[in-house]
Amino acid sequence: MFSVIGVGGGVFRGSLEHLLAAHRVPPLRHLRGIDQDVDEPAIEAHVGPASDDRRYHAAAVAYAAAERPHPERGPVYHAYQVMSRHVLTLPPEVSVVEAWRALAARGVGQAPVVTVERRLVGLISRTHLLHVLNEEDGRLRDVLARTVADVMDTPVVSAEPIADVRRIARVMLEYHVPALPIVDESSQLLVGIVSRSDILRCVVIDPPLTLWA
Repeated sequence: MFSVIGVGGGVFRGSLEHLLAAHRVPPLRHLRGIDQDVDEPAIEAHVGPASDDRRYHAAAVAYAAAERPHPERGPVYHAYQVMSRHVLTLPPEVSVVEAWRALAARGVGQAPVVTVERRLVGLISRTHLLHVLNEEDGRLRDVLARTVADVMDTPVVSAEPIADVRRIARVMLEYHVPALPIVDESSQLLVGIVSRSDILRCVVIDPPLTLWA
């Protein structure tokens, strides 16, 4: 199952087919920098807890049975098996400078934006941040006084832990997004993220993964 979640909460929850037919989330915008200086404060990164694999595995078995996969296609991999669990998250009110430095410190290109309760409200990337700052020789310059909430993508598409990796890849292609946040199917709280790198790593390390559409 997939969801579209924004600042006001969930606006859609359903299958991939219904998502593609009913909801179009705008792709990442084309950006450029601006002109203004600002001080660079320190960073605090937020890391989420691990998930319960046994519960997800039981749900995945039921999901696979309902999908009735062709016996020659091999095992079906699910989001909870490949997602990154120690996720850098950022609150909506953090400054764009803090967000940029947090992404750089973790060596990632994007991060889910969550509330104190870890409810997903958006997705921020380095590309978004280039709306309001410039980087030159590793130093930030020309920074506008903005927060993550001002420039993040919202609403954002998310998937549940038992979602098929192949379908997640399809959503990434259709919506032109670099990663998909993973939210718990019962609480709708963030439990991980699947990026393009996670999918490629799965293909390289686990050859039995099949990529049927």
